[in-house]
Amino acid sequence: MAFDALFQPIEIGKLTIRNRVVSTAHAEVYATDGGMTTERYVRYYEEKAKGGCGLCICGGSSVVSIDSPQGWWSSVNLSTDRIIPHFQNLADAVHKHGGKIMIQITHMGRRSRWDGFDWTSLMSPSGIREPVHRSTCKTIEVEEIQRIIADFAQAARRAKEGGLDGVELSAVHQHLIDQFWSPRVNKRTDEWGGSFEGRMKFGIEVLKAVRAEVGDDFVVGMRICGDEFHPDGLSHDDMKQIAAYYDATGLLDFFGVIGSGCDTHNSLANVIPNMSYPPEPFLHLASGIKEVVKIPVIHAQNIKDPNQAERILEGGYVDMVGMTRAHIADPHIIAKIKMGQLDQIKQCVGANYCIDRQYQGLDVLCIQNAATSREYMGLPHEIEKTSGPVRKVVIVGGGPAGMEAARVCAERGHAVTLFEAKEELGGQITTASKAPQRDQIAGITRWYQLELARLKVDLRLGTRADEATIRDLRADVVILAVGGRPFMEQFESWGYDEDPAKSLIVSSWDVLDGRVAPGSNVLIYDSICEFSGVSVADYLATKGARVEIVTDDIKPGAAVGGTTFPTYYRSLYAKEVVMTSDMVLHEVYREGEGLVAVLENEYTGTLEERVVDQIVVENGVRPDEALYYAFKDGSLNKGQIDVESLYAIKPQPCLSQATNGDDYLLFRLGDCNAPRNTHAAIYDALRLCKDI
Repeated sequence: MAFDALFQPIEIGKLTIRNRVVSTAHAEVYATDGGMTTERYVRYYEEKAKGGCGLCICGGSSVVSIDSPQGWWSSVNLSTDRIIPHFQNLADAVHKHGGKIMIQITHMGRRSRWDGFDWTSLMSPSGIREPVHRSTCKTIEVEEIQRIIADFAQAARRAKEGGLDGVELSAVHQHLIDQFWSPRVNKRTDEWGGSFEGRMKFGIEVLKAVRAEVGDDFVVGMRICGDEFHPDGLSHDDMKQIAAYYDATGLLDFFGVIGSGCDTHNSLANVIPNMSYPPEPFLHLASGIKEVVKIPVIHAQNIKDPNQAERILEGGYVDMVGMTRAHIADPHIIAKIKMGQLDQIKQCVGANYCIDRQYQGLDVLCIQNAATSREYMGLPHEIEKTSGPVRKVVIVGGGPAGMEAARVCAERGHAVTLFEAKEELGGQITTASKAPQRDQIAGITRWYQLELARLKVDLRLGTRADEATIRDLRADVVILAVGGRPFMEQFESWGYDEDPAKSLIVSSWDVLDGRVAPGSNVLIYDSICEFSGVSVADYLATKGARVEIVTDDIKPGAAVGGTTFPTYYRSLYAKEVVMTSDMVLHEVYREGEGLVAVLENEYTGTLEERVVDQIVVENGVRPDEALYYAFKDGSLNKGQIDVESLYAIKPQPCLSQATNGDDYLLFRLGDCNAPRNTHAAIYDALRLCKDI
């Protein structure tokens, strides 16, 4: 086989794993009913096991104590025996497909929030707050240390009684165990600090208590970082010393190793490397740990491609590869590798939509796979053929909504024609991919191109579908996914004109798509604060422009997620981009050869002026509705989507109506319906079209 190393079984403790692939622990934000692993949670992990994953470690940041708040991220609650029957359901679901399932257990210490739920008193070894969560904390007392050690042991017992295959102690991301380790946080002079052995003691006592409770036949591992990347923190050599120290106890069965601590906004971006990072950027740190320990080492960071995973294993850098986001994008990735269907793998593009939602307390979703974590609702990863009539479906627009609609309808067995006015598919994905840190987003489109070719969709690129063209095809179903256009005309004072020669402002699309040459002294006004504004700022600065990005929000890129905005800030600061907040673009006028942008302070009304040679405005999208209204009155359903059925993932009632070539059903999806994002467009297309 081309992937011999990937499919080699491995022994971890007394447990045999069928292959070398792991879905590592991450906070899913799915545990409901007080932190229980209910149906959504179970079905999410069952799908990975069904798809061939060897080992799933679930429940990132699952808490062992009542005073480590789980509600903020709907994490799993192991502080109560209520969890045991829920674990039994989870274990049974994974085991019946040949997979193994463990859970990460932890006490978060200072790494949480206190201002909700039980209003707990957070604590750390020396009462030092964590920057990311901005939460103050107390200095933990010895009695509390002893109580939490016992809580770890009881949490492990509950996992074992629930039928799980092991637990992973979290000593990463600055949780309580590695808070004791780190000299940045542990300033104690008693037996729980000071010397190396003192700083190690809390974790050692946790490990001893857990092992005493669960015995030798239950897997116990530990997840650590390879380097905190702080000058006053734990270096790679320090972490090698710690790993060797714990390995020597004989009480651990494996190490999971990732690169970087994450107790600051900047270091947080390292933990889940987005598409701006190279592949496996911290593999050398995990390999360094492997050199000094005897037990297996797992590494997961930006390993998304099967060839990449095979190379890592063949090279002996680590013993198992974590392909966690790869499984979020495609839970059947292992089965597809085994069947030689590499081109059908929906490969993660590193958009970090999943983890950035988690850091906002929202459920983890995939930007390009709307079925992930919605298995319990009936959204399928594999589309079934229709048992009803084969329909002629015409789709207009080759962005994410149109591509997904074409894919799903073709999988259903319908005759699908897709029109796209441009010479290439992708829509706004293609525009986004022109920015320096967003090129890999084009992977979404590449997958759809392969799938639409495999499914023999009639692609008509470079063809602007008008009303007559569509009617000539005598479609049964017409789906409009024509997107929108930049919303530039909101304020007359901005001086926008549809004639580019007369307009005082240009859009971010104009710049990224190359319709407008970059200026040399540019002001960007960004009222949306998502990816487009910071992307075009990065693009222009890369081209050598002097750039100021202005927003009326609290900061540029305010809506860009926590693992992503730091990579933009690193780049923008390095290129000396000026970032200005709390200012509204009040007016634009021409003065000589230049342009004057009049900015108004959101809070004081004070006016300031900037003299530049180009003004770029990012103000969101307006739906392109002309074609929709041309077809609406002639459609059987008047273009309406029954929202109760859509939200319940049920077939549209109008699909029961007969069509004959003159009568047709009409739907619109994506930005031409309501501007949202890529995931929303794909989700609506899947939940509508799976029943056509």
